[in-house]
This record gives sequence, structure tokens and C-alpha cells, in this order.
Amino acid sequence: MIAQEYKYIHFLVKYLLYFCPKAQDQKQQMTKIKGILIPIGGNEDKGHEDDERTGLEFISEGILWHVLNQAGGVKANIIVIPTASSIPVEVGQNYLDAFVKLGANNVQVLDIRTTQDAESAESLKALKQANCVMFSGGNQSKITEVIGGTLFHDILLNRYKNEAGFVIAGTSAGAMAMANEMIAGGSSTEAFVKGAVIMRKGLELIPELTIDTHFIKRGRFGRLAEAVAKHPTLLGIGLAEDTGLIIKNCNTFEVIGSGMVIIFDPRNLKHNNEKILQEGTPMSLTNLKTHVLANGDRFNIKKKKIKVLPLQAPFV
Repeated sequence: MIAQEYKYIHFLVKYLLYFCPKAQDQKQQMTKIKGILIPIGGNEDKGHEDDERTGLEFISEGILWHVLNQAGGVKANIIVIPTASSIPVEVGQNYLDAFVKLGANNVQVLDIRTTQDAESAESLKALKQANCVMFSGGNQSKITEVIGGTLFHDILLNRYKNEAGFVIAGTSAGAMAMANEMIAGGSSTEAFVKGAVIMRKGLELIPELTIDTHFIKRGRFGRLAEAVAKHPTLLGIGLAEDTGLIIKNCNTFEVIGSGMVIIFDPRNLKHNNEKILQEGTPMSLTNLKTHVLANGDRFNIKKKKIKVLPLQAPFV
């Protein structure tokens, strides 16, 4: 009788571990991820700006060049998804033109506006054949509402977890949607006030980060700080425009582009009054570690270690 009970308990544990992913160690799962994420802070160079301030060459150093390079080069099969945009046709064409300037000749726009579009035979076939999926900017909640939880989303996650070299890139809204805990909106001009940030479920591509974009230009320090106050086990990533990360194995990343990356590390907070305050009340955090990184700098997410680019090194 005892042996039978033991077998039943053993079976139950195996069942729970198999069918309840949350019962497994999520960090252990993330170490097995083989794909590449490239979140971008928005307004990346598309090869038609005449701004010499950045010192980056679109063809050899620009962010979209890095996206193409990580996906396998000019022969890579790239699909652009402008779901987040209010002008998807125009945005899709802009990316087609930009990738053509880089020599890519196998780029397709998937104009996904409904869950039915996401689960159409055409969309699923394109996703299965793609080397890279590029999400545009706009409203990140539209991405999660239209694509989240669909068969398209399932295939995207499966390929990202299991296929080396498979790239998921996203700019602005497309970058924010990558996180498990997604910044969905909120005031960027007020002081550090509770309730200024709106959080929702993202595409669940990376569990240890929450990402904000247009970070410097739109003054989003307060809302990213509130995001990490709400979720103090996460790293807050603030991406400036024309700036991105190449994240490999869901663990290490390298900064690309012309701007800065701000990292908020709340692991050792000594004071965090987020949970006890009413909405609209000014907040305070102490001992929030902050890093400012630039092109070529590297960061290990799990070990929280930084490797900065030597002063004499060229842009990457």
C-alpha cells in the first residue's frame, strides 16, 4: 500500500512539473534559450538621415545592420510586423526600404491586425520560414492583445527557445513587449509618483528585465523607477533612441547604436515605499544601483557584471 502511494505521489509530482511551468525553476529554463533578442529604443537610423552627430555608419555600424548580421546576413529571411503602429503600411514600407539599402533581398511585411491574421496560414508559414522577426513601434499593448496567446506566439516562443541564431528584434513598442512584465504606458513627465506607470503582461521572451524606450528624450526615469519598485527582482532597462541591445542566451547583452543605456538594479534596495503608498503619492527609493552604458559595453544579466569597451576601441 505504501509503495502504491509512493508511485502515485511520484506520478503527481511529474505531472505538475510537466503541465505547470511556473512550478519549474524559470531561471534554469532561461539558460537553455538559444535565440537572440534585439530590443531597440526607437527612432533607429534607417539610412536616410543626414545627421552626423552619432558618428555611426548606417551600412556598417547601424542597428538594422546588426539585426541583419545576427540573422545571417543579406540572404536572411526577415518578416516585419507593424502591428503596434497606427500607420502599418507606411511603417512596413520604411523597413522594407531600409533593409534593401543594406542589401537584404528577402524581406516581407506581415500586416497583422487581428488574432485571425496572426493565426492565418500565411502568417504561420512566414514565421516558420523566417530567420528574423522585427516588431515595429507604436502601441505595445496592441502587440500583446493581437499576438499574445495565439499559435503565432507559441511558434515564436518555441523557435526563440530552441533555434540558435533565430532573431527577434523590436523597436520602441516592439522592444517593451518583449518583457514578461511589460511597461504598457504611463506619465513620463511627472515626478516619481505612484501610479505613473502601467504594467501588463508582455510576450514573455525575457523574464529578468523590464524595458522602457525613448528613455532619454522623453524623460522616462520616473516610470522605469516605479516599474522596478513594483518588481524589485527585475532589472530596469532604459534605452535611448537609436540604441539597442543584442541579448544572447537570455543572459548576456552588448550595447549597439549611438546613444546610452540606463540600467536600474534594485536588488539591494534599502528603502522602497511602493507597497504602502496611495496612488498619486510621491515615492522614494534608496540604494538603487544605476549603470550608464554605451556602444560596445557588455552586461551579464545573471551575474550583474559589466565589461566596458576600452577607450581606444572603435564602435561596434
